[in-house]
This record gives sequence, C-alpha cells and structure tokens, in this order.
Amino acid sequence: MQRMKYLAIDLGDKRTGLAVGDDVLGLVTPLAPLVQSDRERLILALVEAVNEHDPQALVLGLPYNMDGSEGPRAKLVRDFARALAERINLPLHFRDERLTSFQADLQMAGSGLTHKQKKARRDSLAAAAILQDFLNNLPAENRDN
Repeated sequence: MQRMKYLAIDLGDKRTGLAVGDDVLGLVTPLAPLVQSDRERLILALVEAVNEHDPQALVLGLPYNMDGSEGPRAKLVRDFARALAERINLPLHFRDERLTSFQADLQMAGSGLTHKQKKARRDSLAAAAILQDFLNNLPAENRDN
C-alpha cells in the first residue's frame, strides 16, 4: 500500500492550526498556525500549505457538541470545507475535535511557556491531536506496507 500523507486543519476564528503526518509511521508534526480571520486569505494560505507539504488528503477537525450533535460551529466548518474543496482537489476527511484544545493545554502544562507562547501553539497542537486520532483509527491495512 502506498504511503498517504495528510494535512490536518483545526479551524479557528483567529488562528488555524496545522499539522502533517503519514499513515506508515503514524508520526504527526504540528506546523506554525495560520493567523488569518478573512476566509479567502485563509483559503489561499491553505493552498500554499498544500503546495508546500504535498499531502494526499486533508483532515479537518469538526467541532461536535459534547452530546455528539452538530451545532452552529460545525455548520461553519462544513461551509468552510465546501469553499476549500472548490480550491483544493484533495479528499477531505472530518474528525471529531472535541477536547483537542484541552489535550493541547495538558501537553503544554508545566512546559515553562508563557501564556502567549501557549496560545500561539495551542491550535497546531490541537490539529496534531486531530490527525493522530485520525491515523490511529485508520484500518490496519492502510498502515501496512
């Protein structure tokens, strides 16, 4: 089976976290977040990230409510995904992003980072958690060579 490289996206209002990883090694690396609040500029920045990292698919965090339902924020993410799909011709997978920011905060606890430094890293660590969860739940045959 061919190696698949993924780019994960944790869409935020001010920052959008990014991470890359592949299904063979299962290693995930957070990237610098994108700081764009304008949707069109964010899409252009994501096109650049795709060109730079050359993934075969995207994984987008979907913010479910704690009860598993989709709320207004999930609708915004789905709308964004449709606009992104018009510009980037790659398979797009959604992954539950509940508690990924909390997980990122736990990772940074006791790190000695300032609040500002933690805030700057949170979204990409959340994207990494989304992608790691996605990769961990791929069928085993997708991870074997």
